[in-house]
Amino acid sequence: MNGNPTLSTFSMEKTEKPTNQDLSVVFHPASTVARYEYVITKDGVSGSPITITGAVDAPIYLLESGEYQITVNTYDATGALMEVKKSGTYVIDKEKPRINVGERSLVMEQGSTLKPLEGIVVTDNHDGNMIDQVTTNYDSIDFETLGIKTLTYTVTDQAGNTATESITINVVESTSNQLQLTQVSIIAVLLIVIFVIMQYRHTMELEKRIAKYALEPLVDDSKSIFDKLLDRYFILVQKVSHILEKSVFIKRFATRYEKYAGTITNRYKKGIYFVASKAIIAILFLLIAVFAKTLQYQVITLYEAFIPLVFGFMMPDILFIYQYKRYRSRIENDLLQAIIIMNNAFKSGRSITQAIHLVTTELTGPISEEFKKMELELSFGLSIDVVFHRFSDRVQLEEVSYLTASLSILNRTGGNIIKVFSSIEESLFNKKKLKLEMASLTGSSRMIMYALIIVPLLFIAFVSIINPTYFVPLFTSVFGIILIVIMLILYIAYIYIVRKVMRVRM
Repeated sequence: MNGNPTLSTFSMEKTEKPTNQDLSVVFHPASTVARYEYVITKDGVSGSPITITGAVDAPIYLLESGEYQITVNTYDATGALMEVKKSGTYVIDKEKPRINVGERSLVMEQGSTLKPLEGIVVTDNHDGNMIDQVTTNYDSIDFETLGIKTLTYTVTDQAGNTATESITINVVESTSNQLQLTQVSIIAVLLIVIFVIMQYRHTMELEKRIAKYALEPLVDDSKSIFDKLLDRYFILVQKVSHILEKSVFIKRFATRYEKYAGTITNRYKKGIYFVASKAIIAILFLLIAVFAKTLQYQVITLYEAFIPLVFGFMMPDILFIYQYKRYRSRIENDLLQAIIIMNNAFKSGRSITQAIHLVTTELTGPISEEFKKMELELSFGLSIDVVFHRFSDRVQLEEVSYLTASLSILNRTGGNIIKVFSSIEESLFNKKKLKLEMASLTGSSRMIMYALIIVPLLFIAFVSIINPTYFVPLFTSVFGIILIVIMLILYIAYIYIVRKVMRVRM
């Protein structure tokens, strides 16, 4: 199309709709044009001008995606500007639409149906939301037969770019019968529990009726229901521990719990008992999860079963650590009183064995139990050094290490034990006094630290109660999961740094 020779024209003024093809726009200058220059503007950004001498046609190639506009300035033989010619808009779109199908593999029960477009997001850089233009092969898929099926999504934008995404659907046998069987089993267990409780109540009523005709024992050895349940639980722990002991790996793993044996509870004398207890609690959490899924008429998946198992296995560690720290804290607080009693015993002319026995009778709690162990070890023939070293290894306290070292030196070199214990007593007293003063001075800072740690969790809880779907996008997108991981790392690092800053070593 040459057009009128007295006018400058473009071979193509604009594109009516986006195209995915390369464009070649030819500029036809008027015969009176001596030279001209054209500038290509792409997505609002202008390029460098290109000069053409003479009234010759110039092909202008548009090869990349974007919105283009061509501006041409024509000049006559004297160099004067004749006209400014602007084209329309040329839209080149070579980018395919984006189809986000979420999970790429699904599991369906035989004969069930699904909504193929539910949760699907389709966007295009020019056409925007294209969910209404998506086509699928859903109607041609047979969900009555078992096996792997492929559901394909296809969409084409105005420029002719076609995008395709597929998901696999595993059609499995219906689990409704399994659910019904599980529900019946749960109901049967609940009925048995109710029957046992009713029988127990009936037995207790009969016991009350005949109690007035029976003689009361001098010593009541009867146990409460809670104590009986604890006894049954401990028997179960022992049986499970006997099974776990057959594994070398589990026995090696149980050694890390040996420090808890005989400290936080008198029932568990070996570390394997703690591992057995963790395993039982993990199975209990799994049964609760299975029960909850059954009430929803669903079968628990392997992934859903893994979470309660891990959580149930790891959760008792929090209780063990808390009880062990509480145990050590009580020993640390009562150690000064034990030193004072022993020092007073030495001043009255008593021996170390008599001083240890005096502590067991005067004090209660963990410190008394530890000194009873020491007294028992002395009765078995162990030396003072060995007994106090074993005591130091059990409690892992710096003060006990000082006491053990002092007694070892006294036992080897001799010396005035009264002066040594008086020095230890004064040192422990000053240290305890300093700790109380430090706790008083840093109390407000610690409260602020705890508040700053708890506030984010409270904020998340309150927002979730007000709007339960507010945080859902974080868990349904890759970017959201990345943000959650980053936030958790920063939160844990913050807690670690703040605790390090607030910790004062004596």
